[in-house]
Parts: sequence; C-alpha cells; structure tokens
Amino acid sequence: MVTTSPAPPADEPPLCQSLGRLSVATRGAGLRDVTAAIDRWLAEVAAGDGLLTLFLRHTSASLTVQENASPEVLPDLVDALDRLAPRDLPWRHALEGDDDMPAHVKTTLTGVSLAIPVRAGRMDLGTWQAVYVFEHRDGSNRRDLSLHYLGTRAGVLTPGGA
Repeated sequence: MVTTSPAPPADEPPLCQSLGRLSVATRGAGLRDVTAAIDRWLAEVAAGDGLLTLFLRHTSASLTVQENASPEVLPDLVDALDRLAPRDLPWRHALEGDDDMPAHVKTTLTGVSLAIPVRAGRMDLGTWQAVYVFEHRDGSNRRDLSLHYLGTRAGVLTPGGA
C-alpha cells in the first residue's frame, strides 16, 4: 500500500539540505573534539532547526558523543576499549600492524555515524557533551567526516511573514 503525506502547511519554512566534509588530523589513539568545527560548518550553511547526520568514512576510527568536562573521562574510555580489544590476542587480520584489528573491533563497538538534532543553528547537545572523532590506531591519520544537514535555514521567514 502506498501512502502519501499531506503537504506541509503554507506557513512553515521550506526544508533545505547541505552536505559537507571535515578533515580531522589525528596523532595516535585518543579522542579529538570536533564540536567547534561542526558548529562553524552549521553557521556557514545557515542552519536553523533540523537534523545533522555525521558519518566517519573509516573502519579504524569512530564517532562518539561524550563528556567534555572531566579530563579523566577520555583516557578512561581509551583504556576501557583497550581492555575489550587487546593487541596481544592472536588476531588473524594483522597485516597492517598489531593495532589494526583491535581498531576494527573498537570501531564496531562505538560506531561511525551520529544523528544530532539542531535547534536555532546549533547542535542540541547537553551541557557536558561534545562530539569526538575516536582514533583507534597508533599513528597519525587524516580522517574524513561527512556532514549532512536537513532542516530550515536561519533567518528564513515563513511564507506568511511570521
């Protein structure tokens, strides 16, 4: 059965979308706060109210929303994942180094995509939340983050002038 949605009311602003990419340099395992860079991109595209989808285009790094206040949280997260996916297990996939297969496992546990509501042009994060790229490899890497915003534009008046 095919159903159709009713047309949006005439007094609602039109939905728009924007696509972008953010390049993140990492310097070994750990978390890199990308919140400010994402906020800048949302401002550049004049985001209003909508949904931001983030997708990290890699298999040995991940995305997470995590606490940004206590300095102990981030190293504890690294340590916890190291205990869950230790290097010294007899991994079959080891061609790229002893940190590679554990990095794949950590990425599977933490994920590569996030969906975050946007209100008035800003991510609707909690007071102590930030968005992080979580690097799981030892060496320096360049990680590509795809951004997709779907929603209204800041400052766009509704057709009725409200």
